[in-house]
Amino acid sequence: MNVPNKLTVLRLVMVPVFFISFLVSLMSFPSARVVSAVMMFICYAVAELSDLLDGKIARKYNLVTDLGKVMDPFADTLSHLTFFVCFMSYGIMPVWAFIIIMWREFSILFMRMLMMRVGKAMPANIWGKSKTVLYAITSIFSIVYVVLAAFVAPGSWNGVYETVLYVFFSLSAIASLLSFITYLHSVLKSGALSGMTR
Repeated sequence: MNVPNKLTVLRLVMVPVFFISFLVSLMSFPSARVVSAVMMFICYAVAELSDLLDGKIARKYNLVTDLGKVMDPFADTLSHLTFFVCFMSYGIMPVWAFIIIMWREFSILFMRMLMMRVGKAMPANIWGKSKTVLYAITSIFSIVYVVLAAFVAPGSWNGVYETVLYVFFSLSAIASLLSFITYLHSVLKSGALSGMTR
């Protein structure tokens, strides 16, 4: 297994560790909440850094593999949905935004599998890149909120911060939906799937 794929595996390992850390944050012990918040931040940072590095290393040193083509998008979907499930459970992510993002992620995975069967790559689009940036910003803001909640007493700051988070989650869901519509239009327009038996 090459370096990019090992980094992807590291990202997959960080996902359950992040989830366990989140569960610890729900405990009533103040010290447990603090440790949990710090662990969540570390796990997220490691996961995002490995995601950034594995693609760059694979492209720069021509280490793109069939396993990597499948495992990388799976790791992306698993990590993002896990993060968002935690944020929704914490009460800072609207359910409707999560549902839209979940539908989009599974639909894109399905489309990607179909495209791989015919030897085609999914076309990139601006909404997909915007979605990725918004996912990252929203996740960072959400984790910072959890960290602050572990250290700072509740006050007027909660309402303001939660409003900001609601806006970012909404923008993430909208970008997610638009990226899916753009991907679907490009795939149908290309005719790449027209030759598949039904």
